[in-house]
Amino acid sequence: MRVRSVGMIAPVLAFALTACGAAQAGMQARPSASRVSPTPSLSLSPSPSPTPTPPVVIDAAYLASELGTVEDAIRMADTPGDQYASLGDRQQRAYQLLAAHPDWVSAVLNAVSPTARSAIQDNLGAAQQIDSLNGSRRSLPHWQIIAPPAPEVLLGYYREAQEAYGVQWQYLAAINLIETNMGRIRGLSSAGAQGPMQFMPATWASYGRGDVNNPHDAIQAAGRYLKAHGAPQNMSRAIYAYNPSNLYVRAVQLYAQQMFANERAFLGYYSWQVYVQTTGGAVLLPEGFSG
Repeated sequence: MRVRSVGMIAPVLAFALTACGAAQAGMQARPSASRVSPTPSLSLSPSPSPTPTPPVVIDAAYLASELGTVEDAIRMADTPGDQYASLGDRQQRAYQLLAAHPDWVSAVLNAVSPTARSAIQDNLGAAQQIDSLNGSRRSLPHWQIIAPPAPEVLLGYYREAQEAYGVQWQYLAAINLIETNMGRIRGLSSAGAQGPMQFMPATWASYGRGDVNNPHDAIQAAGRYLKAHGAPQNMSRAIYAYNPSNLYVRAVQLYAQQMFANERAFLGYYSWQVYVQTTGGAVLLPEGFSG
């Protein structure tokens, strides 16, 4: 039924840009000095040279601190909603770096909280499944990258489908994440699947109602399809029917598992941007991209 899954965590990252951004964000704006002519009898000592900001050392210890901080902050009930865009971006970039340095994984896991350790293991595992399923592209896809519905709107759609079809919303969110980055991707798969939940035309004709590109209609159709194929009693079977790959099933389960453990994990995933793994490396497709 589905042939396209979108890798959320690519193994290549120009992390130097992030390090520069972090250093700049930590600098305070300095007030302008008043221009006062010195008194003739007063001798002024030269101003000391500003202390240079030490370079950020990108290693396992740095990454453990970054991922541990981000994963814990995402799950804190008092984290303001307007911080999630930044947290999601930092989370995604940190995983890209960790995927590029697998020899750091053990040290990172040993240095973070149990909650962060579980998140890191599941997110890395899901990314590995997706990367194995997708492989690398030789060219950029013919997609449009659009703004997704607001997170509370998507949650409302997921919960509506859960109430109607018994499919827990975390599975619907995980599928939506893998298929189109929560609806950021608009375009056909190589086999012709379309819409935010990626339906083939014949499948949509059987399970869809309304517009395949409408997030509400597509999510409800996904709930109907999963229920018809074993959900909620046998989610592995239902997810496999959605995309017949054990790699896909495992990735969906791992992302859903994190949202079952803490619903606020959804807000981090919602903030992930679209990266495409090509033979030349990972490429960010920003909102407004049209291939």
